[in-house]
Amino acid sequence: MLSGKKIGYCLCGSFCTINAALGQIEVLRDMGAEIIPIISESVQKTKCRFCTPTGIIDRLQLVCSSPPITDIVTAEPIGPQNDIDIMVVAPCTSNTLGKLANGINDCVVTMACKAHLRNNKPLVLAPATNDALGASLKNIGELIVRKNIYFVPFGQDDCIKKPLSMVADLNKVADTVLLALDGRQLQPIIL
Repeated sequence: MLSGKKIGYCLCGSFCTINAALGQIEVLRDMGAEIIPIISESVQKTKCRFCTPTGIIDRLQLVCSSPPITDIVTAEPIGPQNDIDIMVVAPCTSNTLGKLANGINDCVVTMACKAHLRNNKPLVLAPATNDALGASLKNIGELIVRKNIYFVPFGQDDCIKKPLSMVADLNKVADTVLLALDGRQLQPIIL
């Protein structure tokens, strides 16, 4: 289904969702896509109870045909090279949502997204943030109406203990990618 497609796949620092996001890279690869991994600075440096930088990079090297893009200088040519069909940010943190909504490209992930969007190609965001219904809501609203931006459906993950928190259903990444390549948003967006 994705044979011949090249997918830029960005990992941001929502560490409790990293392993599920890595699993989706394998799904996309098994569907025939070539995956270009892009990892945020926090993913490159943070060791936590969910994962380690070494573990993430080792897993990416097993699944992907190219090493991860890890800096702004390496991400910038994504635009002029124009060879990535679709970009995915999963998980997409509130920090990344805010930067994208406000045109800030001061890190590897936002530079990769900006460089990709200049080619009028789809960008898929999979939010994972504890303040999606708080401070990040305006950024989600700003991005949800923009051309070429698509969302992996997301919903509250623990409405009692974390009433403002929302997380994308990462099992819907592939379905979202398939529709976004056709210029359509997977529905419903809010689960």
